[in-house]
Amino acid sequence: MIARVLSIAGSDSGGGAGIEADIKTISALGGYGCTAITALTAQNTLGVRDVHPIPAPFVALCMRTVLSDIGVDAIKLGMLTNEAIIREVAANLPQDVPVVLDPVMVSTSGAVLLPDGAIDALISELISKASVITPNLPETSKITGLPVGTETERVAAGRRLLEMGAKAALVKGGHGEESALTDLLITPESVIAITLPRLASRNTHGTGCTMSSAIATGLAQGMELEAAVRRARAYLQEAIRTAPGIGAGHGPVNHLAGQEQPAWPAAN
Repeated sequence: MIARVLSIAGSDSGGGAGIEADIKTISALGGYGCTAITALTAQNTLGVRDVHPIPAPFVALCMRTVLSDIGVDAIKLGMLTNEAIIREVAANLPQDVPVVLDPVMVSTSGAVLLPDGAIDALISELISKASVITPNLPETSKITGLPVGTETERVAAGRRLLEMGAKAALVKGGHGEESALTDLLITPESVIAITLPRLASRNTHGTGCTMSSAIATGLAQGMELEAAVRRARAYLQEAIRTAPGIGAGHGPVNHLAGQEQPAWPAAN
C-alpha cells in the first residue's frame, strides 16, 4: 500500500509553503497526501497579507474523517494558528503513528503565524507527542529559552527539547551564519550532524514545510529516522538549487526536484 501522510497545516495561496508544499513534497517522494487545513492565508513571495483561521472543531473533524477511512502512516504538523486548534489537534492525534512537528511561528517574510499564548499550548500539548520536532534556530531559542549561536549551544537546546518530551529533535541551521549549513539530529542516543553547502538563494519560501513533510513521508514509508532526515535534506538541497525563480520576493523551491519535469514555454 502507498504510504499515507496527513498534513495538518495552513494553506498558502502562493503555493510555495504550507499544505500546498506538503502535498507536492509527499507526492514527489512517492506518498499519498491527506490534509486538515488550519487556516487560509492570502500570501505570495513578498509576504502574508491576511490569515483566516479555520474553526478548531472543523479541523478536528477533518482529522477524524481521514483517520476513520483512509488511515495514515505518519502525520506532519505545521502552522496550527491558535491555541484552540492546537488543543483540538492534540486531542485527536492517534497514539501509534509517527508525528513530525514543525513548530511554525514566523514566516520567511517575517509574518507572525503563532501568537505567544498558542506557543505555550504547543509546548504543553504537542512536544511530548512528537516523534521528531524540526525547529529552525529562532524557533529553537523561543521554545527552549536557550541561546543557539554555537553548535554546542544548539546541541544543548536540542537536548532541552528532548527533556520537554520530544523523542528526537532536528535543530536546523538555515538561519545560522556559517558557510556550510549543518542540521543537528539529536536523539537520546546520539547527535548526528548533517552538513551540506549553503546555497546562496532567495528561493527559500516553504523550506521548513518541505523538510518536515519529506521526513514524515520517509517515516510513513518505514524508513528509520536518520535515513528519512538525510533523504529529506538531500531532496530539499536539490529543490533549492533548481528553484524556478518565481515572484519578486522569497520564491518557492522546486518540489519536483529529481522528477521528470514538463518543458515549460518561455515566459513572454
